[in-house]
Amino acid sequence: QVQLVESGGGLVQTGGSLRLSCVVSERAFSIYNMGWFRQAPGKEREFVAAINWSGSTTTYKDSVKGRFTISRDNVKKTLFLQMNSLKPEDTGSYYCALRNVVSAVVRTTPSDYDYWGQGTQVTVSS
Repeated sequence: QVQLVESGGGLVQTGGSLRLSCVVSERAFSIYNMGWFRQAPGKEREFVAAINWSGSTTTYKDSVKGRFTISRDNVKKTLFLQMNSLKPEDTGSYYCALRNVVSAVVRTTPSDYDYWGQGTQVTVSS
């Protein structure tokens, strides 16, 4: 059973920064594409950022481009999301996800991902 464990969430003021981490138990972590998603209360889960297996390709939701950076450490089997210049609209539960398919294409739809973490809460106060 693949397990994903997020950490690093918290309460920050507008303009602040947080770094999320996601440790993955999957031995073959280094061959799978990964993503970050978020969900605000009463809203659907939405794409935030995704990265290919090697880290050479990344893609972002338009509203976070230039503020968020996704990266990965394949030796430590860890996914990261550096979030800077945070805004109140970034508030939500953040989830990391693993796509259990070897692919060169980075996907942005939640249904394309097979394993999920339990989420970490990010709250940005105005």
